Amino acid sequence: MPVYNFKKMSPVPTAPDFIDIVLMRTQRRTPTIIHPGYKITRIRGFYMRKIKFTQQTISERLTTILTDFPRLNDIHPFYADLCNTLYDRDHYKLALGQLNTARSLVDQIARDMIRMVKYADSAYRCKCLKRAALGRMMTVLKRQKASLAYLEEVRKHLSRLPALDPNTRTILMCGLPNVGKSSFMNKITRGNVDVQPYAFTTKSLFVGHCDYKYLRWQVIDTPGILDHSLEERNTIEMQAIIALAHLTCSVLYFCDISEHCGYSIEQQCSLFRSIKPLFANKQLILVVNKVDEQPWETLDPEKKEMIEALVKDVNCSLMTMSNLTEHGVSEVKALACEKLLASRVDARVSGKKIEGVMNRLQVFHPTPRDNVDRGAYIPETVKDALAEDMGGTYRKTARDLMWENGGPGVWAPDYREQYKLKEEEWRFDAIPEIIDGKNVADYIDPGIAKKLEELEVEEDQLMKELEAQRMGEEPESDLDSEEEACVGAIRDRKKIFTKMSQVNRTENKPVIPRTARGRAKDKHNAGDRNEDVIKSKMDKLGVDASKMIERGRTLDRERGRKRERSRKRDDTKSDDAEMEDKTLSNTQAKKKKRAKSEVAKHGLFTEKAEKEAKKKVRQGRRGWMGASGEGDNRKCEHLIKWMNTGKKRQGTHDWR
Repeated sequence: MPVYNFKKMSPVPTAPDFIDIVLMRTQRRTPTIIHPGYKITRIRGFYMRKIKFTQQTISERLTTILTDFPRLNDIHPFYADLCNTLYDRDHYKLALGQLNTARSLVDQIARDMIRMVKYADSAYRCKCLKRAALGRMMTVLKRQKASLAYLEEVRKHLSRLPALDPNTRTILMCGLPNVGKSSFMNKITRGNVDVQPYAFTTKSLFVGHCDYKYLRWQVIDTPGILDHSLEERNTIEMQAIIALAHLTCSVLYFCDISEHCGYSIEQQCSLFRSIKPLFANKQLILVVNKVDEQPWETLDPEKKEMIEALVKDVNCSLMTMSNLTEHGVSEVKALACEKLLASRVDARVSGKKIEGVMNRLQVFHPTPRDNVDRGAYIPETVKDALAEDMGGTYRKTARDLMWENGGPGVWAPDYREQYKLKEEEWRFDAIPEIIDGKNVADYIDPGIAKKLEELEVEEDQLMKELEAQRMGEEPESDLDSEEEACVGAIRDRKKIFTKMSQVNRTENKPVIPRTARGRAKDKHNAGDRNEDVIKSKMDKLGVDASKMIERGRTLDRERGRKRERSRKRDDTKSDDAEMEDKTLSNTQAKKKKRAKSEVAKHGLFTEKAEKEAKKKVRQGRRGWMGASGEGDNRKCEHLIKWMNTGKKRQGTHDWR
């Protein structure tokens, strides 16, 4: 896993966006209205809260930015030099320092303005101080426009850097441009690096991964390096130089002997000598590439001597390879991994920690005391049990018994034979099962099987009786006539008890449900609600229905009287309304007609309903117009001292 993950850094907003975020958040998260009845202490707290909240928001945002960006003095030297090459260390530190200074200035402004608001004597002065505080804070943020824009570009570039671990097992490839580094990386890893027949196709570091001996290896493809002084090298070349300088790895220096890369062998050897100090304490392999176009054996002797001289000078390995035919690709990878593993083991052995480990290890090499050959000893009992030709009886093993009795998962050996107890006959005794400190065997009835059989027989007999009753037949039984008569009497008595329980259950409840009482009944189709039908049903159940029928007749008479009274009242009202309409003038009649249409438009067809609706509207307004808080707009008419204090402008002064 990578040590540094720059992809999780949060975006850096621009200065205008930063100001909008802070002010909008302050407006949303703090109260916005001062009511006329507030005391001056509450007004001061109102404005101090806004200043403090704005300062906290700015401080949190700037702290997040400063924390996300890495400190060059605390990270690995490889990343520190890489940031210096790509972004300029001084410019990077200056931008972060300016944001840190801006955070301190905002905190100081908030402290000063809050101290002044505490002694303000009017709402106008509190508001002026609040506006001054927020304005000064926003001015500080506006001055950070260049720093915020620069840091956002740095963040975008950092997020595109490869996830590289400087401390893991690494294979690094270097050399002049277009010598076959990217092609080799595509062969041994899954990294799809762009390969083109021209120089500087690779402009940054590319990271791939491969496996060797069940270990994960990190493979780094670097941009091409040209043979000139360090001061003349550009940013692309410096990335390869930084990787060579700071990573503990196995280095593959590629040399194109076909010279199709555009550089001669002399130039490639000259570059090797110029960067030779960077190969110190690293496992170096000189890879002669593109032997499919120019074989190593047929190379010009002078050029071959130049390459061999480099190998002798640095004491490194020389290998030939071709990416097109894949000749020597796996051998180069294996040799690079083996050399790095060996160097890592040697580094650990030569370290200080190995002494403490070696002191705890003791290795003994026994010396023979005589010339007698002492081979493996097999007891005679084992020989007799396993060998039939030695006169013993063959004893079947557990494996043989397993295959004879169904195979694995079906048969398992009885391990009780191997128990070592005081008495051998105890080995196959049942092991008691203890639950909650009690033996389960104490609660097992020895005659449970017999009782279970009796219950099953009784259950079969009951099932036969039920089937016989369904078919209308009498079940076969062993009872005589007298016993059958007793059984019949018992069943009749049981039916009577069932009916009486139903009668007693409905004694204190209405016979007809409440939901069915008020329903309209058709006298031509009475159905089950006819008096004669109800009386006959109740008599069968043993219930006296005379009182119930009389109560129903009484309710019917009263209902008929109510209908007659209401019909008469409606008739009189309609006559009175007609007389009143005749006495009204044309103008009054039009007004009355217009009022009725307005009432009907709102779904209120009577004056009484209209009055009730207006009353409910007044009651509803009283609920939200009564108590005042920071979120409503209720206004008072009286004026207090602070409203007439300080500078006034044209317009209303009851809302600030």
